[in-house]
Amino acid sequence: MWLDLCVTEMQTENFDLIIVGSGSGNSIPDYLSDWNIAIVERGVYGGTCLNVGCIPSKMFVLPADAALSAQRASKMNIDAQYNGVDFPALRDRVFGRIDSISEGGREYRATGSKNVTLFEGTARFAGDKLLEVDMNEGPQRLITAPNVLLAAGARPVTPPIPGLVETGFHTSDTIMRLPDLPKRLGIIGGGFIAVEMGHVFSAFGTEVTMMNRSNGLLRGFDKDIAERFTEVFGERVDLRTGHVPTKVERTDEGIVITQGGEKIVVDELLVATGREPNSDLLDAKSGGLECHDHGTVVVDDTMATNVDGVWAIGDIANSYQLKHLANAEAAVAFWNIAHPDQIRHQSYKAVPGAVFSNPQVASVGLTEQDAEAQGIPFNVGKRDYAGTAYGWAIVDETSFAKVLVSSETGLIIGAHILGPQAATLIQPLIQAMEFGQKAEDVAHAVFYIHPALTEVVENALLDALA
Repeated sequence: MWLDLCVTEMQTENFDLIIVGSGSGNSIPDYLSDWNIAIVERGVYGGTCLNVGCIPSKMFVLPADAALSAQRASKMNIDAQYNGVDFPALRDRVFGRIDSISEGGREYRATGSKNVTLFEGTARFAGDKLLEVDMNEGPQRLITAPNVLLAAGARPVTPPIPGLVETGFHTSDTIMRLPDLPKRLGIIGGGFIAVEMGHVFSAFGTEVTMMNRSNGLLRGFDKDIAERFTEVFGERVDLRTGHVPTKVERTDEGIVITQGGEKIVVDELLVATGREPNSDLLDAKSGGLECHDHGTVVVDDTMATNVDGVWAIGDIANSYQLKHLANAEAAVAFWNIAHPDQIRHQSYKAVPGAVFSNPQVASVGLTEQDAEAQGIPFNVGKRDYAGTAYGWAIVDETSFAKVLVSSETGLIIGAHILGPQAATLIQPLIQAMEFGQKAEDVAHAVFYIHPALTEVVENALLDALA
């Protein structure tokens, strides 16, 4: 009742379109330039990818790759040394660029974009396409529009480990802004954030201890990929698997983590146990929206929700948590909002992902385990980098490419690569899957430059067809 009275007393501001979130939702197309648009952003402008995700993390990964290459140069008969990293300078270089882009985008939307009004605060539904905004500064605002695009993303999960909150910890939002390189870093988790940051800090010289409840890393990937990655990465870090930490506390020694009856002491702690969609912060159900059990808003392939005029994209609407997919969904949603008589559909036929750790991993389509569970007959092709001339050149003994080909249709149904340039090497397989090209054509009808590393993809396809 009190909320209803407050809502009725506030003056409602009307727009043509409300966008909640300034990540992929900020990519407003030119054909909406005459619309009166509101953007609501509760945090730093530009969203996860720009500020705390894929872009800054890769700006750390590349120097880490260089540091690791120097440490491994002897296998190529090179006498090289890694003498350390100027971590504060690296951090400042990365965020000197990132922060200026974020602030520039915010300034443009706040003052220079004539048809856009920026609301800096947390939005939540107060009714059908009616949003109440708790402003970061100033009084609450009430806004409405015939179309609402939810692009509010996700946030790190805090696991219920006794003492964790009281002790304090880092997430992917803060770990890259540490003032100095820690001597000892603990990481709870075994997914892509955990292994990317584990790579960065271990390459720079930090003693990294990774704790994961499952018995390996990258649990959701193809079993061959996950097992090989765990084996290779476990040579670089102190890997503790099969147990959930049961206690965290801060002592004079440092942060003490109890796991499996052992005590692990670190100087900094990164918690990377997943991310949860921000639908609860939006109070999506008060807006009449259906949500999955894990919190994502239910959408169809036009990006429409169950409420007419409300659309959702990105991490709040899917479980992939991939920027390239969020951007594609944004393009579909904006088009459909503006062109209701020319509806477009988002394809999920071949959604790829990559892990920019070392070794690098890329994947698209079904895993071998998925195909078996679905009863799909298939052939497997698998070839090592070491079987190619370029593999010899880089002295690679652990990397491989794997493809799954339907034995009924001849189509590629899955592809998985572990090793250098994996995210680039997988691209022709993504294209083949999206456009329905048969494995035989991809293997035989195009040239593969010799002696380029792409020959490992060719060889894996040929193996599946043998």
